[in-house]
Amino acid sequence: MTETTVNGKIVKGLGGLYTVRTVSEGAVRLFSCRAKGAFRHEDEKVTVGDEVVLRYDESAPEETAVIREILPRKNILIRPPLANLDILFSVIAAARPAPVTETLDKLLAIAEHNGIEPVLIVTKSDCDPAAAEHYTALYRQAGFTVFPLSGAAGVGVEPLRAYIAEHVRGGRCAAFAGASGVGKSTLMNCLFPGLALATNAVSARIERGRHTTRHVELFPTTDTPDCGFLADTPGFSMLDFMRFDFLSLDDLFDAFRDFAPYRGACRYPDCTHTGEGAAECAIARAVRDGAIAPTRHESYKSLYRTLKIKKNTY
Repeated sequence: MTETTVNGKIVKGLGGLYTVRTVSEGAVRLFSCRAKGAFRHEDEKVTVGDEVVLRYDESAPEETAVIREILPRKNILIRPPLANLDILFSVIAAARPAPVTETLDKLLAIAEHNGIEPVLIVTKSDCDPAAAEHYTALYRQAGFTVFPLSGAAGVGVEPLRAYIAEHVRGGRCAAFAGASGVGKSTLMNCLFPGLALATNAVSARIERGRHTTRHVELFPTTDTPDCGFLADTPGFSMLDFMRFDFLSLDDLFDAFRDFAPYRGACRYPDCTHTGEGAAECAIARAVRDGAIAPTRHESYKSLYRTLKIKKNTY
């Protein structure tokens, strides 16, 4: 028996069975395999997006291949469960379900803190054009790349397609994440019709979508060995990172990119930026002058209170 080791990326995991994509001498190969049992004892969990070392025997069936090692990660999320993410496409809907900006801003802040580039997508822009324009302007002012579009109607999708072609390649990984019913799977089907992902309507009574995606799976952006990957993820109401589900109070300011121009401009060095006194706080002054959106400041203050409670708990 001659064993071979090769590096690969986990592109799907379901019921303890993982699909690992390998590239060797320009040839792509998919292995269906399990992880070594020792991971359970080492408190290590194999996650979609992990770069791994695979061991297999060419003379044995492919399903006998085993994941032997998890290579160092850039980052890892709990919800949705995904590792080594480069870009997070944060999806909100202009209507049904209405966006919760505090949840969105928490998502953006955690992504920023963990070195993931957040990009905002406003779907269903045809359902409420005024709301779509409002959120697009709000987050572009905050310094984010924003794509208003309608996946169902196929309107405004081409600029996003071009962005993906330019930025999601060479093994880079991007995820579409957002609350259930905002149109993630519909959008991915529009971008890549061959996926045929399941979709469901939003409940008129509770304005929430049914969970149509049951697991995380990475889809190659092209059929070439140096492709990028897109992840379809289950809908979520909160997003947390393994072990560091929240950034610290000291990190919070830098997680709001629209605050950056006002660093060090407050009257007092220990300013928490949670008050309304524009004479003392540069952030409060920027909110008063319209340079920072009030909702962004409210999200910052809410996160500050949460992190302060957590800090005092430990």
